[in-house]
Amino acid sequence: MKNTTSHNRKKTSAVVLKLMLVSSLFVLVSCNNKQQATTTASSNKKEVENTVYASTVIPFFDHWKLILGDGSNAGIANNFENKDFFYTTNDGKDNWVVFKAPNGGDTHGTSNNTRTELAQAKKWYPKTANDKLTATLKVMNVSATGDARVAASYAVVVGQIHSADKHENEPLKIFYKKFPGHTKGSVFWHYEINTDGEDNSKRWDYSTAVWGNNFSVVGDTENTYPEEPEDGIALDEEFSYTIEVKDGIMTLTFMSQGHKTKTFTKNLITSTYTTKANIPLQTQALFVPIGQDGVERKEAYTGEGCFFKLGAYNQTNGKSPEINKNWCSGAETHGGDIQKQYADGNYAEVWFKTASITVSDAAVSNKGYFEKND
Repeated sequence: MKNTTSHNRKKTSAVVLKLMLVSSLFVLVSCNNKQQATTTASSNKKEVENTVYASTVIPFFDHWKLILGDGSNAGIANNFENKDFFYTTNDGKDNWVVFKAPNGGDTHGTSNNTRTELAQAKKWYPKTANDKLTATLKVMNVSATGDARVAASYAVVVGQIHSADKHENEPLKIFYKKFPGHTKGSVFWHYEINTDGEDNSKRWDYSTAVWGNNFSVVGDTENTYPEEPEDGIALDEEFSYTIEVKDGIMTLTFMSQGHKTKTFTKNLITSTYTTKANIPLQTQALFVPIGQDGVERKEAYTGEGCFFKLGAYNQTNGKSPEINKNWCSGAETHGGDIQKQYADGNYAEVWFKTASITVSDAAVSNKGYFEKND
């Protein structure tokens, strides 16, 4: 009887000890989980607190709506980031706003090209305008592939004036372009005619070099390139532009350390391209052979609501050059897989350090444009 009682006591003690150990283990695990949850929450909070948004680096985002490289409209981009297309970085000295756009993917509106780009939310009219956009930037990447015979290959547009009305043409596009294997690329700007009549298919661009070459300098074959420009701009090299439109005249100023400052003017309300005899030789070589030989209405962009754009509008796409030898690059798109394109250099990336905008009192809402192009 004593042995049985003793055995039962030992058994009971063992059970109690096990229960105590299990209880202690549960308390320990519970404490660890709470501590881990607290640490994770604290880490997430710290990450949010440490995020530098683009609207902090360039505090003018109330004036813009943001289009992303997947074709989506992010709207007003205050306190916003998207790690695939739009975010900030620091180069060891300054904060920059990063705009990235792959060669292929969902596009915005009727364009064949992807873009991560800001579009001004209000439009103004060139004849009565007193509007200005300034920016300091550097291009970090252009597409690794393309067709060297296609003028738009290896290029990105970093600033624009766009029309919101009728044909929705572009009185200004500022390009950066660099061929593979070259250290230096070219900066040039385009004027697109505001085509006379209802048919806009015959519109064309005229290209003017800033540093390096203009749009018309291309390769002899798909994989051979022209000579590298001596006065060009390298990737990761800063330059600035100022676009001012006042009383119908557009004035462009381009600056970069170690390069000559360049200034250009263009009348936006009186055309010089009203007859076929006025079509420039550059256009006759590039656009006329593919049937783009239109003329411009004599009042050019008078009466057209215009707005600024800024960012990375990738000009290199996967469309076959057989469709259009000026704009269709036949570049690698990996079927629209963005991460694969980023991995092998088939994208455009532009960093902006500063920008400012001055909007005239006469500017009005650009809502209609966004409704048509969403």
